[in-house]
Amino acid sequence: MPSPLVVRRITSEEHLAYVRGRTDAGGDVSFLQVPSWGGVKAEWQHESLGWFDGDELVGAGLVLLRQVPRVKRFLAYLPEGPDLDWTGDRTGRDLAEQLAPLAEHLKKVGAFAIKMGPMVPVRRWTADTLKAAIADGTAKRLRDVEADEVSESGLAVAERLRALGWSQKPDTGAGFGDVQPRYVFQVPLSGRSEADLLAGFNQLWRRNIKKADKAGVEVVLGGFDDLPAFHEVYVETAARDRFTPRGLAYFQRMWRAMASEDPDRIRLFLARHEGRVLAATTLVRVGRHSWYSYGASSNEGRDVRPSNAVQWAMVRDSLAAGSDVYDLRGISDTLDPDDHLFGLIQFKLGTGGHALEYLGEWDLRLRPMMARAVEAYLDRR
Repeated sequence: MPSPLVVRRITSEEHLAYVRGRTDAGGDVSFLQVPSWGGVKAEWQHESLGWFDGDELVGAGLVLLRQVPRVKRFLAYLPEGPDLDWTGDRTGRDLAEQLAPLAEHLKKVGAFAIKMGPMVPVRRWTADTLKAAIADGTAKRLRDVEADEVSESGLAVAERLRALGWSQKPDTGAGFGDVQPRYVFQVPLSGRSEADLLAGFNQLWRRNIKKADKAGVEVVLGGFDDLPAFHEVYVETAARDRFTPRGLAYFQRMWRAMASEDPDRIRLFLARHEGRVLAATTLVRVGRHSWYSYGASSNEGRDVRPSNAVQWAMVRDSLAAGSDVYDLRGISDTLDPDDHLFGLIQFKLGTGGHALEYLGEWDLRLRPMMARAVEAYLDRR
């Protein structure tokens, strides 16, 4: 009988070595689960945790700890993590064996609840499938459309989590899910050339990329000193799209933390036209997965299509870096043209990729009375 797994703190160096080993072996670890992300989230405490089978490190995760006012109790949050053997294929360990020591460790450090978001795929829809459903007009949500692929192992993980006492908020379809998006849009890169990828874009995307090039839009790589230019356009975007922007200091902290961990972890792209920055984006990379992280576009110069130009530059950069996937991140699950979020999936569909549903975020109450009280307070807010 195998010995019980042990969860304990590990150093950032141990954590990064684990991530490199996993990604080198074809594993997929989120950029929210590398040590530098803890440095980005200044309002949270953070720990790197390791799952040990004897002396062997078989799992790892970044946990963020948010203290409640006036009490030394914490919400423990593992965004898009931890990285465990969710299906039992690598270690043969049941989820109970892997999650029980996590709960035990976090309860000891004062957590009253755990929130985690396993990066386990459940369903996938191709762009062609979704375009047909939108044209038909009968489907209002992704779940109304039969998926091209359904992961039985992913569904089994969800059932096992429920059996172990973990719970999940109802999938109402409103917004993007919980804290991190449940639905994302991705462009597969493996085995494809630039010509293949461009051919996979729809006619409007190809025309807009060509139009930007003809108009003289130049996409360049920026650095730390270019973050104020990015932020200026980002604040403009926030005002237009009616969301609260993060301060410049947040992006400067993000750059310092991630670039010091790995010089290729974060990149800044600036689309310029006649000396003005019209669009700007950040890209984050872990192993063979590249993510579109933050994006911004000016109200000026939209006719020269800088947003299409900068996205195409990030796709090409990801391909050149050897990434297997370019991830455009979150979408809502709406297919309703009258929904204000529909434009986002419509824009991303033009890349010819696929929509992917992850398992979503799950909660475990370690101290139920306190957890319910905090949940009630947050609901009232």
